[in-house]
Amino acid sequence: MSNRIRNDFGWTLCLTLLTASGATMTAIAANIGGGGANPAGEARPVPAATVQRIARLLTQTPLIDGHNDLAETLREKFGNKLWTVDMNGTPGSPVTSLQTDIARLRAGHVGGQFWSVWIPVSVTGSDAIRMTLEQIDTVRGLVDRYPQTFALASTAADIERIHKSGKIASMIGIEGGHQIGESIAALRQFYALGARYMTLTHSSNNALADSATDNPLHKGLTSFGRAVLSEMNRLGMLVDIAHVSPEVMRQAITQSKAPVIFSHSSARAVTEHPRNVPDDVLKMLVEHDGVVMVNFYPGYVSNAYNRWIADHAAETARTNAPPFGGLYIGQPERAAAALADWEKEHPKPRVTVQAVADHIDYIVKLIGIQHVGIGSDFDGIEAVPEGLSSVADYPNLFAELIARGWTDSMLSKLAGGNLLRVLRKAEAVAASMKSVALSNPAIADFADGGVVMR
Repeated sequence: MSNRIRNDFGWTLCLTLLTASGATMTAIAANIGGGGANPAGEARPVPAATVQRIARLLTQTPLIDGHNDLAETLREKFGNKLWTVDMNGTPGSPVTSLQTDIARLRAGHVGGQFWSVWIPVSVTGSDAIRMTLEQIDTVRGLVDRYPQTFALASTAADIERIHKSGKIASMIGIEGGHQIGESIAALRQFYALGARYMTLTHSSNNALADSATDNPLHKGLTSFGRAVLSEMNRLGMLVDIAHVSPEVMRQAITQSKAPVIFSHSSARAVTEHPRNVPDDVLKMLVEHDGVVMVNFYPGYVSNAYNRWIADHAAETARTNAPPFGGLYIGQPERAAAALADWEKEHPKPRVTVQAVADHIDYIVKLIGIQHVGIGSDFDGIEAVPEGLSSVADYPNLFAELIARGWTDSMLSKLAGGNLLRVLRKAEAVAASMKSVALSNPAIADFADGGVVMR
């Protein structure tokens, strides 16, 4: 779940796609340009042979996206009417204004999806548990409504079996440790309902750990957070360290008996943003066999865009920051006009699919092809790179990587092979811990109150 930024980007080029069988179908492909292998930023047509190659590859290997916020977006936009919204992507359907629907999932060759069940960090305790259950119910309801398209997956073997059947394997990701309401018992029940990873924090510190986007409080994992991590290992639930502080990243990788994941993060050396992963942490993934699933959000993959967001926020505050700040406080029309003038003088930087490919390439060159995946953050972001406007557009990313010389073996690992390996290892760790007794420690049970790092 990223900052919601207005989406101005659109698809720019239609091309005819050929399936492996030779039949033709029309799909959307975007302007693949703006840096990297095509510095002029010009539209580059995708050869029919490349289109066929991608279709064949993603028939053999499931494309597994580590993070999609459709459940939260459906709740936000449609409320209880989400149960009757047509998810097929029929032209004119309200869902086509989102970044995800069934037609575009099919066009994008999606084979597996972790559906995030995010809730606001302001919701805590029993309310957090209730709201998380409602979000899980949304995901399970989507699967139930469209059984010809989706099937719930609990294991790596399930994902492969469901993909081979022609359906989209659906898994659940809890996006923040606050969602368990400080209850390890709740964590276990979320696992029983299909959750296969939990992000230790979201945008704020919680009882488990420090967030990357909050002032450090615990200096890493808390003792309660360590207990939660151990229980996740015992269950076979992936430990997701997207959103956490670098110190939490290091401690979680070291403590976890199973490989960890970053469900939707990018490389900090390429784009300086606290949500991204520092090089020393990336290198730790090699020894501990983890995976970083690269995020598509422009602010995480482009330094220029990230700086523009900061400058835009500063200008907004300069013109109108009620109740006491701003040049045009109490004059919203004048403030809006001033901001519009600033935007004309400072156009939003262009970000393309190549920026995402640059992050993937960097990670591969630093730590190897075995430790990278895809975590788009679709429907949790309103700004998207050109060429990656929706779930239909994953082939554009693969086409860009093919243009850079990637082999089918590399593409297969990126698509889903690496995530499947990590999930299998988490399952093996859980099997080895079956003799570990169940427990439900509360924060108060710890001598340090559960919040002081040891």
